Amino acid sequence: MPVSEQPAPPVALMFAGQGAQHPRMAAGLYGREETFSRWMDRSFTLFGDDGDRLRAEWLAPEPSPLYDDVSVAQPLLYAVNHALGRMVLGWGVRPVAMLGHSVGELVAATLAGVIDFADGIRLMRGRIELFAATPPGGMLAVAAAVDEVAEVLGEEVHLAALNAPRQLLLAGESAPLADAATRLTAKGLVWREVLARQAFHSPVVAPAVTASLPDWEAAPLRSPALTVYSAYTCGVLTDGEALDPRFWAEQASSTVHFAPTLSALLADHDCRLLEAGPGNSLSALARRQPTVAAGRSTVLSLLPPGGLGDEADLRAVETVRRLLRTERTPVAPAARRTDLADSGGHRV
Repeated sequence: MPVSEQPAPPVALMFAGQGAQHPRMAAGLYGREETFSRWMDRSFTLFGDDGDRLRAEWLAPEPSPLYDDVSVAQPLLYAVNHALGRMVLGWGVRPVAMLGHSVGELVAATLAGVIDFADGIRLMRGRIELFAATPPGGMLAVAAAVDEVAEVLGEEVHLAALNAPRQLLLAGESAPLADAATRLTAKGLVWREVLARQAFHSPVVAPAVTASLPDWEAAPLRSPALTVYSAYTCGVLTDGEALDPRFWAEQASSTVHFAPTLSALLADHDCRLLEAGPGNSLSALARRQPTVAAGRSTVLSLLPPGGLGDEADLRAVETVRRLLRTERTPVAPAARRTDLADSGGHRV
């Protein structure tokens, strides 16, 4: 087997959050990639009475009206991102760092051992009820710098995420957010609606955050066994932060500083950034980083854009696995593909 003469670059994993979901995200791997399928089945079991509903939502060819609601998007993103991360770790890859956006940070923390997976599912189940009760709202992705949107920010519209120097997310209740969109258009700024029905990362959801704190206080938290960069502190997750229930609870109403956090990670590590989740949204943001543009670090997506079909999922994963193996990154042989009938899995 040919191998590169150069040592393999270290791998850093990235996990996307709300807005990255799409119908049948990564479903082409289900029943065909053993590790991924096993963890997805475990998540549906742990979701209890909601498990069958969430599996059906996930595997349906067309999204239901609730697909972008917290009751569907958030638990599925947590489960899919986590199963993909477990699959990559199962290849023998030990990431030099992990970084998540919104719920993606909870996935990174789970893979790093801060939160047990069963507790993570329990927390996601609690989030469904609490955040579904918040006022109807959403988020806008805006191609602008912060100072360009300053006049629409205030008590009703908030900076939800700083994703790149000119890529922001704004959040708010439905009416103020619609007004903000009109004002942005008048200024000549380009925006689009994010696939979300709640105003995450804004004070709109603060009551749900407060209500969720007892669940976080009941969850055993541990120091991270792998390095996680937090998009809420723009640096490496410390033991003190990892063990603080309030730190985790308040993330849902706090601004996500993805761009500066990714810059901090790349300042510390020249690496291959691998987006281990649905879609390519974080990969697109990462390619704007100066160190990536200069060739010091590279970007790779585990999966293709949504809508290309199940076989495209499989081809993309096999391509990444072969690349990592060729570069002498520690990668296990290809997982046995099966319909998993012998291990309690489900055909799709």
